[in-house]
Amino acid sequence: MPSTPITGDQRFVKNINRTALLRLLREHPGISRADLVARSGLTKSTVSLLTKELIDEGWLAEDDAQVTGALGRRPTPLRLLGHGLTLIGAELGPDSISVVSTSVHGDLQEVNQAPLIDRAPDGACHQLVEMVTAQAAKVTQSGSRLLGVGVGLPGAVDTVSGVLQFAPNIGWREVEVGRRLARELEHARLGDVPVYCHNEADLAAIGEIEFGRRPADDPLIYISCGIGVGAGIVLNEALFTGATGSAGELGHTTLQIDGRPCSCGRRGCAEAYVGLKSIAHEAGHMGRQERIDRDALRADLANPRMKKARLAFRHAGDALGVLLQNAWTIFNPQAIVLGGETVALGGAHFMDAAIERLSGFAEQAGMPMPLVRVARHGELATAVGGAAFAMHSLLRPYGTRSIALRVNAEG
Repeated sequence: MPSTPITGDQRFVKNINRTALLRLLREHPGISRADLVARSGLTKSTVSLLTKELIDEGWLAEDDAQVTGALGRRPTPLRLLGHGLTLIGAELGPDSISVVSTSVHGDLQEVNQAPLIDRAPDGACHQLVEMVTAQAAKVTQSGSRLLGVGVGLPGAVDTVSGVLQFAPNIGWREVEVGRRLARELEHARLGDVPVYCHNEADLAAIGEIEFGRRPADDPLIYISCGIGVGAGIVLNEALFTGATGSAGELGHTTLQIDGRPCSCGRRGCAEAYVGLKSIAHEAGHMGRQERIDRDALRADLANPRMKKARLAFRHAGDALGVLLQNAWTIFNPQAIVLGGETVALGGAHFMDAAIERLSGFAEQAGMPMPLVRVARHGELATAVGGAAFAMHSLLRPYGTRSIALRVNAEG
């Protein structure tokens, strides 16, 4: 006796088919329904039904029919439009919070940044939640549909629970961030909006893949250079996060045995030589309570007679070059992307020293070095990456280990 079809199973298959079509149109803008049938393996009727649905929802648009010279109906090109669809990304950093809203293509729509008022977990999480929910309210009031929220955190993150497990630069352990935000969205009647929490460098790496040129550079390593130093690693269009989610902590690999003390408690870590605090210490611009005097650093870099800050950035860049060599040797990436506050502050003083050191290693090995470039969105790379990760998860709902946090589902 045949079993009764299960509605949930039908929805599951339909969702897979929808996302397959969206991914194809993202990779091949302008293809027709007939092309979608050929490339996806779906039936003509299924493609016709799903494309109509996606057009009605604002995901897709039709362009003018193509003239091919062949007999019969001219093919109509389709493209990803994303009209009335918005993504939100955020970064909770050691000293500041950034929140952005973007289109499904990664176009920035609004940016809000603020210094961190309170570095204690409760105060910082409250400020983050307030900024994200305020941005979400603006999105919905404009008549746009909020598709998802991605939040970057400065340390190892349990992507299932949204708990920041360890953030040495702000001294946090086991801080619940994701569900706090999910609860506030629920109170704002946005409880069905998925919330994702990830390490900040992981999100920036996804931003380079998801909102970058096509085809994407893959494998890709994004190295975040700020107070902390970390890496996001993309292999086969997916994040490599390791067994517990802490893969990519390049800042805590050892550059010098029994070297400088690091915030993690060990000695000789890369962060102790490349991190912005070590640069500020060498330049003589570390203020009270371990606060970096960024204005003084900028002023010294702009003054040709003040060489101490330039030298500090060059020393850090040289150490970064060693770290790049190690990452290149281990992962053999197509591209290494550098981003974060230190890249923005140090500019050529920092970057040139790193590339010069990496180039020296390449010459010794007789090999061409990988492409090294600066993040497309600069200091907003993680926040934009949060929006990109929400999009990434929508298009690959069954291919990511990150779980969308929802209060309705999780209590």
